[in-house]
Amino acid sequence: MALNARLDHRNPLVFDTHELGRRPGALQRLSREIEAPADLGIQGVIGVPEGAPVKLELRLESVMDGVLVTGTARAQAEGECVRCLEPVELELEADFQEMFSYPDADDRGRVKAEPADDAEEDEDRLFLEDGLFDLEPVLRDAVVLALPMQPVCQDDCPGLCSECGVRLADAPDHHHDAVDIRWAALQGLAGSPEDGEKDEMSGEAPRSARAAEKQEK
Repeated sequence: MALNARLDHRNPLVFDTHELGRRPGALQRLSREIEAPADLGIQGVIGVPEGAPVKLELRLESVMDGVLVTGTARAQAEGECVRCLEPVELELEADFQEMFSYPDADDRGRVKAEPADDAEEDEDRLFLEDGLFDLEPVLRDAVVLALPMQPVCQDDCPGLCSECGVRLADAPDHHHDAVDIRWAALQGLAGSPEDGEKDEMSGEAPRSARAAEKQEK
């Protein structure tokens, strides 16, 4: 990841590491409650509503090449059951750990003599900027991993009736009489009168009788 640009210390997800003083082994513990940023979760499935409280517990540890951040985020997530479409709420607890490197240190923690030539290597790394780091991308990844991809209101939710859409958990005896499609066409013929019956109902002789009469003539 490229170097962060102009981090704002007033942003609640931006943290200051100056107290660690780049002393390997130095520790700092922080607790902070923030308002959830927009789209925190799995879009269209489940997530933490924008503005909802998110409690953060962080442990910052200074190491040779940067600051190791270990923490937990707690919040309430909201979504929709994928089976019956009822609202779902669950308590979210997302753990994470991320290294924020000093911009002037290589993978062995030593100061670089010259800028690295391998830009691809830096794309996967997060860096400190003037002793600050932005926790938001780490928080987003942790929340997505902690949330269910297919949330359900209960483990044994039966879902909706495929024919009429009724919620089956509210109507456990709900069912539809099944009709074998192989007999459906015959059912329509079963109640229809035979040709002879039609002739009798209309006052005319059956067709077989009329044909015999013509042959005799």
